[in-house]
Amino acid sequence: MAEKHFKYVILGGGVAAGYAAREFAKHGLNPGELAIISKEAVAPYERPALSKGYLFPQGAARLPGFHVCVGSGGERLLPEWYSENGIELILSTEIVKADLASKTLTSAAGATFTYDILIIATGSTVINLSDFGTPGANANNIFYLREIDDADKLVAAIEAKKNGKVVIVGGGYIGLELSAVMKMNNFDVTMVYPEPWCMPRLFTSDIAAFYEGYYANKGVKIDKGTLVVGFDSDANGDVTSVKLKDGRALEADIVVVGVGGRPLTKLFKAQVEEEKGGIKTDGFFQTSVPGVYAVGDVATFPMKLYNDVRRVEHVDHARKSAEQAVKMESCWGLSWKVDHQMRPRQ
Repeated sequence: MAEKHFKYVILGGGVAAGYAAREFAKHGLNPGELAIISKEAVAPYERPALSKGYLFPQGAARLPGFHVCVGSGGERLLPEWYSENGIELILSTEIVKADLASKTLTSAAGATFTYDILIIATGSTVINLSDFGTPGANANNIFYLREIDDADKLVAAIEAKKNGKVVIVGGGYIGLELSAVMKMNNFDVTMVYPEPWCMPRLFTSDIAAFYEGYYANKGVKIDKGTLVVGFDSDANGDVTSVKLKDGRALEADIVVVGVGGRPLTKLFKAQVEEEKGGIKTDGFFQTSVPGVYAVGDVATFPMKLYNDVRRVEHVDHARKSAEQAVKMESCWGLSWKVDHQMRPRQ
């Protein structure tokens, strides 16, 4: 299989990839200089839609309606936008090996891609309860939500289990959003989370009490301060109940788990400096390896506000870190070009 070379490669096809591509286009690209390599089958899209509008019972959001950059009020970048701007979309392609020293990426199908500049925008993967050996966690109709394929499977289950019972595991963004949208779909909804209140990393107890009261008034039942320890299923392997640590069992036709994510940094282990679970960068999202940037969920970067380095899992950070990295690379490249053009010939 022939090797393909690009000046710039964005590895990952999520929100950060789309915003980085737009920024590259703003600064000027030659056709064929930039490629986005993504294991998803579609062009970059606004991922938050999957836990909101995509699941609405009426007027549900569908592509191409929420391709980037509509989430920030910008232009919707349809697949043809990339080709019109000379950007190659390499979709349905999973990279299984990254060699930063030789600037080479290898796909599961054996294709190789080389680059001059790499932007790591691999994002996160969901934390799966089966990773902890939770009994019954592999039963049918237990869902996680990260990519559009996950959302499609959940949509099919909502249709198949109309007016049924759903248990939402987790009290963070995904838990709150899925509880609301499943109630809109006329499901009996119960949220379960071990913390004393929802969104504990962001909400005070008083703020959380307001939201919990609001959800309760909408008919959402909340079980907090207890852990999920297992699942029961029927002869077909379909989940039937959720077992709690306090001994109770909650009936369930569908379970949606939202207990956090892990940054996808495995490809780069022992090749780049890491900190706090992510790839360490400077304020311009440059890593310890020259010519390699990390943006979005995978980046651990300095935050002056806290005088600390942190990793942030938020869509706004994905957008802005991607733009910042491209601005830095574009400015550096322009400065290098001008400097060399202005030097007197020897």
